[in-house]
Amino acid sequence: MILVTGATGLLGSHVLIELSKTNQSIRALHRRSEGIKKVEQLFQFYYPESFAEKFATIEWFSCDIEDVCAVEDAMENISIVYHCAALVSFRRRDYGKMVRVNRRGTEILVNLSLEKKVSHFCYVSSTAAVGKPDNATNLIVKETNKWEENEQTSGYALSKHLAEKEVWRGIEEGLNAVIVNPSVILGAGNWDESSLTIFRTVNHNLKFYTSGANAVVDARDVAKIMVELVKKSIFNERFLLIGENLPFLDLLSKIALRLGKKPPSFSTPRFFAEVAWRAASLLALFTRKAPTLTKETVNSAYSTTRYDDEKIKSALNYTFFTADEMIDNAVKFHEFTHSKK
Repeated sequence: MILVTGATGLLGSHVLIELSKTNQSIRALHRRSEGIKKVEQLFQFYYPESFAEKFATIEWFSCDIEDVCAVEDAMENISIVYHCAALVSFRRRDYGKMVRVNRRGTEILVNLSLEKKVSHFCYVSSTAAVGKPDNATNLIVKETNKWEENEQTSGYALSKHLAEKEVWRGIEEGLNAVIVNPSVILGAGNWDESSLTIFRTVNHNLKFYTSGANAVVDARDVAKIMVELVKKSIFNERFLLIGENLPFLDLLSKIALRLGKKPPSFSTPRFFAEVAWRAASLLALFTRKAPTLTKETVNSAYSTTRYDDEKIKSALNYTFFTADEMIDNAVKFHEFTHSKK
């Protein structure tokens, strides 16, 4: 039986879609039952004729990834683990919780996988946990880059780095594990969650953009690659998963055009963003609501980072979806879910 953690999230739900093609028994971990309905919608979207049959093959298991006893129960009769669960936040106050969920949760799964002699373990990390270029002549991020923490390292990046160390420790102790480091994941999902909030923001006629650049990857690609890596028994490696490197303006413009909106046209100077995140933090002290801007999100918005995806392309002879294809799929799913209401 296969275990998928974080099964109601953007990536975890796509891993379920990919695994449903294999006719294997699947146990999916979730924390809130309302997320299951969203996954069912995804199955309806991808399998309009046979979604009920495929969705019924999933065994849903309510579990907190930090609860050792609950995770141990969930691991009963499991031979393959796809660990997608994670907490993503760029608020400093959430650092401790991220370490508990991301590092401690991974530690628990690794230990139980070793104890129960799990044959395959696939861990979803992040490009945030990969070392950044160390000088002006080395501007491309590769799997081999050395990790170095600095003042711009986010709490999220550090928590994922620590979680990766748990997986590498498991490998040293005999676990057959592989790590994937996807960039910003886009795909069919809820526009009020995770990276997909960018669609909601653009749909509200966003007029401003920042000067940075990053990479995006389709959730379908990440899920398919994860399953392929396990199928081909590729272990003790990490792989950057990059669909396309893009300036933020290009990405926002592509989304806007697909939504029939006018692309953003005003560049926001970093000075104003620096003032804005400090103001947002101050306001949060009084409203007790999460600030819309943080120091970490501003650093990201003005950073230009490019990633190398040749390793995974070579290992699997893989071709990624383009940014336009990712965006189109995300919009079609959004239209699909709203047509059902």
